[in-house]
Amino acid sequence: MENRFFVDGEHLSPEALEKKHKLENDSASRTNHMEYMNGMEQINSDIMEKVLSEMNSYDYCKYSAKDVKSALEHENCTVEDFKALLSPSAEPFLEQMAQRARLETSKHFGNTVYMFTPLYIANYCENYCVYCGFNCYNNISRMKLNMEQIEREMKIISDSGMEEILILTGESRSQSNVEYIGQACRLARKYFRMVGLEIYPVNTEEYRYLHQCGADYVTVFQETYDSDRYSEVHLLGHKRVYPYRFDAQERALMGGMRGVAFSALLGLSDFRKDALASALHVYYLQRKYPHAEMSLSCPRLRPIINNDKINPLDVHEKQLCQILCAYRIFLPFVGITVSSRESESFRNGIVKICATKVSAGVSTGIGDHESKYEGKESDGNEGDEQFEINDSRSLGVMYKDIENEGLQPVLNDYLYL
Repeated sequence: MENRFFVDGEHLSPEALEKKHKLENDSASRTNHMEYMNGMEQINSDIMEKVLSEMNSYDYCKYSAKDVKSALEHENCTVEDFKALLSPSAEPFLEQMAQRARLETSKHFGNTVYMFTPLYIANYCENYCVYCGFNCYNNISRMKLNMEQIEREMKIISDSGMEEILILTGESRSQSNVEYIGQACRLARKYFRMVGLEIYPVNTEEYRYLHQCGADYVTVFQETYDSDRYSEVHLLGHKRVYPYRFDAQERALMGGMRGVAFSALLGLSDFRKDALASALHVYYLQRKYPHAEMSLSCPRLRPIINNDKINPLDVHEKQLCQILCAYRIFLPFVGITVSSRESESFRNGIVKICATKVSAGVSTGIGDHESKYEGKESDGNEGDEQFEINDSRSLGVMYKDIENEGLQPVLNDYLYL
């Protein structure tokens, strides 16, 4: 197995290192990543088959400059056009793609940019994902906030003016069960108008329960749509089961969630194929559930604690911009989020072209908003971060920066009657 971008420099305890080596050397101990585990709901959807068929047959080298020009001339972007726009032949046309993407964004979203912040409430995890700072073998400070601590963090965020929050946990049912997450959602409703979740995938009725507790939408990263690569970087835990994760957004919609968000972690595998699959996942579900709000993000790998050698494979800012512009041209109504993994200068530029949502006042640690954003001394009772962020601007600073770009920052546009 080739893990050339994250193995060197990884620091584990002796016990964890021994377990890690045993796991890596004992392929028989791994569950089949395409087989469901007990308790996992199967919905018999045809979406995965459609997406993987298109992705596996995608030969981006066959597309020419002529194909790219043709795609940009079409009023409606087809799947074939989208494939051309993701190809290497499209790179010389990045300016034309940006102009077309900007036009589509203006047509459907005006000059608005939505803002939110994530809140990590626990970093316990039962998965071994080799690129993630929360993985169960990483020797980090673990923490799970109680409801009093969660409410304190929410109040700090709310007092900053934020009206949308994304609640995140590590992927551990034993430490962060559905009832615990539901309690956090109920608390969030006291302080925020929009509540999102980025948690481990659950079954339809559990999504229904979380929606009843106050959650509006669900974000799930497939990480990579390449199922072989997926099995190489997800070595242990429920997350190893590829199809259960793939169908998470559809189960969330079946459970009543208003919206769902999709992403691959660019740099884990062939980024052009992952970008194609991410967009097609949205494309096919959009046709099956036309009432649902859908959005895409495109995070790249970032360094994690105990391993600073995690970097994306060949996904530079130019390629990232190409992907985002292609997303907007292909899916003009879909929201596009650009996270704090990216630089301030990149985010300032991309919101003028195709991105419609950004995070601000971000921390990927546990229980540290007070020390990070109110300048108070840490009490030492904090959990380690999932990854290093690149843009640490507060809500106030980012709000002003967006206004200075001639755009309208939006904190919320929903009214609950």
